[in-house]
Amino acid sequence: MSYTETIGSRTYRFADLKTLMAKASPQRSGDQLAGVAAASEEERVAAKMALAQVPLRTFLNEALIPYESDEVTRLVIDDHSPQAFAEIAHLTVGDFRNWLLSSTTDADALTRIAAGLTPEMVAAVSKLMRNQDLIAAARKRPVITRFRNTVGLPGHMSVRLQPNHPTDDVKGIAASMLDGLMYGCGDAMIGINPASDNLAAITRLLLMVDDFRQRYQVPTQSCVLTHVTNTIAAIEKGAPVDLVFQSIAGTEKANAGFGISLALLQEAYEAGLSLKRGTVGNNLMYFETGQGSALSADAHFGVDQQTCEVRAYAVARKFNPFLVNTVVGFIGPEYLYDGKQITRAGLEDHFCGKLLGVPMGCDICYTNHAEADQDDMDNLLTLLGVAGINFIMGIPGADDVMLNYQSTSFHDALYVREVLGLRRAPEFEEWLESMQITDARGALLSASTQQPLLEGAPDWMGIA
Repeated sequence: MSYTETIGSRTYRFADLKTLMAKASPQRSGDQLAGVAAASEEERVAAKMALAQVPLRTFLNEALIPYESDEVTRLVIDDHSPQAFAEIAHLTVGDFRNWLLSSTTDADALTRIAAGLTPEMVAAVSKLMRNQDLIAAARKRPVITRFRNTVGLPGHMSVRLQPNHPTDDVKGIAASMLDGLMYGCGDAMIGINPASDNLAAITRLLLMVDDFRQRYQVPTQSCVLTHVTNTIAAIEKGAPVDLVFQSIAGTEKANAGFGISLALLQEAYEAGLSLKRGTVGNNLMYFETGQGSALSADAHFGVDQQTCEVRAYAVARKFNPFLVNTVVGFIGPEYLYDGKQITRAGLEDHFCGKLLGVPMGCDICYTNHAEADQDDMDNLLTLLGVAGINFIMGIPGADDVMLNYQSTSFHDALYVREVLGLRRAPEFEEWLESMQITDARGALLSASTQQPLLEGAPDWMGIA
């Protein structure tokens, strides 16, 4: 089915829904690289006007990637709930935007319809929204998950402590952990990107973090971000695995490039559940995504990069994740050119994930060859804090010395908590107070060698 829109004396024609969606997307370098972007701002406006008139039901009948050839499409269609969709089934994309922004649409309403939404519907409505719309609507939709603590409560924001080291040196990682914990970070998890996929090295890191966690009874969760097959192997060997990690994308072919399928993710999910390590809940999958991943694998099938990204959230949703992290500027300026594009993408991803019922966090980041800087990251951090982001990253000095990119620091988390009045996960905040790291309000106390974590540091860090 084709779509048309006339502006002045010129009529724009869009061959199909996939083309219309791509042309309606805000400008970004990845879509230009793929050759699917609007040729002018006028064409982009025409596409938005035409998209606003498309009934939401159309997305159930016109698949952007064929059902027969893509298991993500099959997942989206087969898991769609007509009952949840019924409340909004009469709306067009433009009407849906108005409904989302209405003062009468609240968290309960957004929760009711989540299973009735497809990623394509959600991506479509985001293309009609200004940044403030994305913030206002996402803020209405908390998504709460639990493992050893509770993440996503309204008025709260958690931090993933990322203590990476270029050689996986255990003492170096432990030093970064201590640094982050003393700044009150780590309630989302302590998550290590290993420099090696060697199973023995991965197991050593898992044991180190778990030994520390048990020694101090820390109500958080750990994760070593290795390929899911390595995690399954570690589980089989009795390693203390909390969260099960995998990078995912929005098409079957892109996921195959990561060496995964929905069946493999199901196997990993069941392996994680079998350990029964959660204490307050059993959300245990941790997924990372990023706009441009399908395009970089030549697996986008002409679909714009943001829509491909939102399809990845449908994959995540299937496995009841604890956290989902859009690593928004990591792939590079070929896909998100500058601070403005990174900011827009971060707000889109958070909004779309939350609307689908996914516990979204964001690695607010950029590579050193992008047209962006820390001021751009400050802006996005503040906007996402207002929007109700579940978690952000905490990296020493905001500079990851292993992955070589710029993100957010332990200090940045303190800033956004202070200006927006955001608390940590309640179980973790109680622990910080017991360890004399924060007071009852969550404010940092002055460092002292009498604090249990610092007093015992030489021992548990192995430097006594």
